[in-house]
Amino acid sequence: MAVSPARLAAFNILLRVERESAFAVELLHSAILDELSSIDRGLATELVMGVLRWRSVLDASIAYFSFTPFRKLDLEVLTALRLGVYQKQFLTKVPPHAAVHETVELVKYAKKTSAAGLANAVMRKVKSGVITQSGSSDSVERLSAELAHPQWLVDRWVQSFGFDAARRICEYDQRIPATALRMAEALDEEKLREEGIQLAPGALMRSARVAVTGDITASRLFRSGKIAIQDEGSQLVAALAGKGRRILDCCAAPGGKTSALATRLPEAEIFAADLHPHRAQLLRRLAWQRNVHVVAADALALPFMADFDRVLADVPCSGTGTLARNPEIKWKLKPEDIVDLQQRQTAILRSAIQHVAPGGRLIYSTCSMEPEENEEVVKTCWQSGNKFKIVPVRDELARLQESGELAWQNIDQLVRGDFLRTIPGVQPCDGFFAAILERR
Repeated sequence: MAVSPARLAAFNILLRVERESAFAVELLHSAILDELSSIDRGLATELVMGVLRWRSVLDASIAYFSFTPFRKLDLEVLTALRLGVYQKQFLTKVPPHAAVHETVELVKYAKKTSAAGLANAVMRKVKSGVITQSGSSDSVERLSAELAHPQWLVDRWVQSFGFDAARRICEYDQRIPATALRMAEALDEEKLREEGIQLAPGALMRSARVAVTGDITASRLFRSGKIAIQDEGSQLVAALAGKGRRILDCCAAPGGKTSALATRLPEAEIFAADLHPHRAQLLRRLAWQRNVHVVAADALALPFMADFDRVLADVPCSGTGTLARNPEIKWKLKPEDIVDLQQRQTAILRSAIQHVAPGGRLIYSTCSMEPEENEEVVKTCWQSGNKFKIVPVRDELARLQESGELAWQNIDQLVRGDFLRTIPGVQPCDGFFAAILERR
């Protein structure tokens, strides 16, 4: 019996995530799944994201039942076992015998026949049924183990946000996040409803909608680029830019915030830059509005003068605020990576402020939960000169609330010092940080 198409696709994607440091979300939306039925695409997605979310829990079961030391398992064998254990422990609709058989067949498919007996033995020992994870963990070690997050990362969040918030972040990361949409016109909602897509109001942004039922990616509006899938926290960061006539987005790809700016400010002239030409091409497709000009350029050496009244520096970061969507990050990231990222972010911010016109503003943002990438970068650059002042983000949130753009009522929950700070699980969105600097 051959391996089912969904499991084979999931197996190959997980191998690429490990070997190539690829992002699972991108692979799940690539040509790899083109030949699969909608049901198989759904199963492949469930398998890939489930394995990545619960990897450490799965590995603990494998290590316990394997007669071969865990560290000596070949990657192909380990990946097949992770898929099998996830199905047996978390997917109650998959018959246990099917999970066992498919796991053994995957090992054979990978030309690791000598490990077929091991795979069969491990899978037969693993108990069936969904594992229930306690939400009342009372220590960092237990929280890390039960909710499948590296202990060093959980410990950082406890120190930064407190134990309860850290627990809520971990719980949020283990669930499928809502599909939030950025809408251009009120009439678009009716058009989606005609295609069988039901929407609910956004929690943060008044114009945002959350998909309840239906396939957004198959809709005409999505394929035309008129509506976009964009986390509400990301939409909020773009809204903090306020109004401007000449806008620069320094690290723009893939283009969500650029497109949001172009939709909100159709009369503005927007320049969107990205270092890599292939990402600039992607940016051109996603930020399709006529007032967007895409440039392939290094954020450290942009070909512009200091004549922008709004500059957005949405810098490359660890992405620890997006683990619900990108769970592989938590297994790849190391503490030393944050130091390297901080140096790069500081350099980009110092370059970006050179392009702000007098009286203009710069919005620095990340989707990271780590203070080294956020407050510390801003304060380092701000203290290096007195040309800029920090604008309290509370003032801008109040403006957005008064104008009807911000739906979230409790502004205090969105503020940490002078900065924006969304916390997954506290707010129903990814974790974002933003600071506003104004040139005197």
